[in-house]
Amino acid sequence: MSITRAPQPVLTPVSAVRTKLAHPALLLTGILLVALNMRACLAAISPMVGEIQHTFGLSSTASGLITTVPVLFQGMGAPLTPRLTRRFGTERVVLGAVLVLGAGVLLRVLPSVAALYAGCVVIGVAIAVLNVSMPGLVKREFPAKAAAMTGVYSTTMLVGATLAAGTSVPLEHVLGGGWRASLGAWSLLALVAAVAWLPQVLRSRQERAAVAAGPVAATPAVAAAKPISGLWRTPLAWQISLFMGISSLMVYTLVAWMPTILADHGMSRDESGLVFAYSNLVQVSGAFLVPLIAGRMTRQRGLAVAMAALNAVGVSVLLLAPVSGAWVSATVLGVAQGGSLGLALAFIVLRTGSAAGAAQLGGMTQAVGYLIAAAGPVGAGALHQLTGSWTVPLVLLLVLAGAAAVAGWGAGRGRTL
Repeated sequence: MSITRAPQPVLTPVSAVRTKLAHPALLLTGILLVALNMRACLAAISPMVGEIQHTFGLSSTASGLITTVPVLFQGMGAPLTPRLTRRFGTERVVLGAVLVLGAGVLLRVLPSVAALYAGCVVIGVAIAVLNVSMPGLVKREFPAKAAAMTGVYSTTMLVGATLAAGTSVPLEHVLGGGWRASLGAWSLLALVAAVAWLPQVLRSRQERAAVAAGPVAATPAVAAAKPISGLWRTPLAWQISLFMGISSLMVYTLVAWMPTILADHGMSRDESGLVFAYSNLVQVSGAFLVPLIAGRMTRQRGLAVAMAALNAVGVSVLLLAPVSGAWVSATVLGVAQGGSLGLALAFIVLRTGSAAGAAQLGGMTQAVGYLIAAAGPVGAGALHQLTGSWTVPLVLLLVLAGAAAVAGWGAGRGRTL
């Protein structure tokens, strides 16, 4: 394992390149609006899976691919992001990813199966770029409060997911265009985020131009750092990646199938959608509080095991009492899933010493993690189709919760890459 240190800036003034575009409020607004988009278009489709399946005559396995394909391509696109950010700058890469995400949302609602899955691919790649870019950006801009800011933006991601899950069906009725109008409307949120992020692109351009023109200090936006050597051979990096992957698999499996599981056991479609939206809402508390707690600890082993244990409890209730215990299950799973997501992202900034290192570790963890997670929705759908029951998929989630606890115990060690 190699240890890298954040680069030290040259001790010369940078006021020449500081403008109103560098105002913290603009940066925070941009980060939050980008984060709102990072789960919304995935959560919005879950209550619509049944309608999409009926429209195109898809099997359960093929329907599972609707949520699996974006997750799969999040894993495949993640390793490319550090190269993109080094070449074009984080700010421009984030702007491009948000615009591509909006285009993918529109592509997904065109009237063909090919466009549906192509849009899922585009969405997955765009989210991959954002997933990897944001931890490094937070580490660079808020070095002293990286864990706390990770909690803020991961919470905002889940707020977007909650809004999307809770309003997809009502939007369908309000807009009167069926599931296509409801899902397509989320492209507007991407456009708003792109406009809000534009000042950061302009600021970065001004800073780079100033650095090129004369001897000014390397600001956070242009500072460089050596990559972590041998990252893919480091046990700690693999433990973080596995914790991220298994936790994400559990999240995306239930994002894809929780409303269907409840409906198959006799709950109405509207109520199952409300339970799902409530679970997403509860995730906000876990995503906000757990990174804050993690940032105050040298080691986070107990916290990681606690999140895995809560996941196991929530799945057990869903298995044993899917309807009568639905709200209890949704509450426990909400805390566990939001907390697991926030903790996995916090590991990226807590286990690295620089923005470049965070981006590099983020690329690895999200590549490995989302490739693992991609097996969840389609695997659960295939097992349900094979067995005619949700018992086997839920039992497997219980086993995976134990595996997440083991990986989290290793990832929570007080070490830095």
